Amino acid sequence: MAQAEAANQTRNTTIDAEEVAKFTAMAAEWWDPHGKFQPLHKFNPVRLAYIRDHVCARFDRDPKADKPLAGLRLLDIGCGGGLLSEPMARLGAEVVGADASKANIKTASLHAEAQGLEIDYRATTAEQLAASGETFDVILNMEVIEHVADPHGFVASCAEMLAPQGCMFLATLNRTLKSFGLAIVGAEYVLGWLPRGTHDWHKFITPGELEAMVINVGLKINQSTGVSFNPLINKWRKTGDMAVNYMAIAEHR
Repeated sequence: MAQAEAANQTRNTTIDAEEVAKFTAMAAEWWDPHGKFQPLHKFNPVRLAYIRDHVCARFDRDPKADKPLAGLRLLDIGCGGGLLSEPMARLGAEVVGADASKANIKTASLHAEAQGLEIDYRATTAEQLAASGETFDVILNMEVIEHVADPHGFVASCAEMLAPQGCMFLATLNRTLKSFGLAIVGAEYVLGWLPRGTHDWHKFITPGELEAMVINVGLKINQSTGVSFNPLINKWRKTGDMAVNYMAIAEHR
């Protein structure tokens, strides 16, 4: 049922219907820090600091201010249950959270309402948003691109919505033997951090491939960093190792 609905909604888009159905089935667990999305909850602090600090530097804002992102329009594409949308709203941004899964949007909307946050959640796609002429100062494209059917088209749609002085954050997984061992075998089969089948290693994207996509749509990679999990302190941190998880910032050339 969910797969059929997803297929109808995502025809002629870059959305992968099977991926939408997969995350729709887990929608109720987005805000459980000990559930299936526990890795993202642990990953959030390093992601949030990276986004906040670079947005503030880009727009000459004080990261220590109460609402440093006030006045900025931000798109969280593939927002899931809103794990990034809510902190961005608390930092003052005008947030649009978009996801192809209606179940995810319902979960995100209910949670934001309970928190007293005003977030514009929409069950839609990057292509539909771009076609409507939407523009944003900041676009969060985080842990999404490895789940779409057409990464190049997806990046192109996102680039089309980026304001002239804006910046787009991208986070994904590198396609290496190390990422297969850690992100697939380790995380999904040995440690059970993620449900088996969450990721398809063949859809992982190398930094070189990501940069080529970005350049092809008129943008450039301004900065990138690896992100690794330290089991001794149970935290994620930025590193120079981009062999598994990595993040990058794209801007207009």
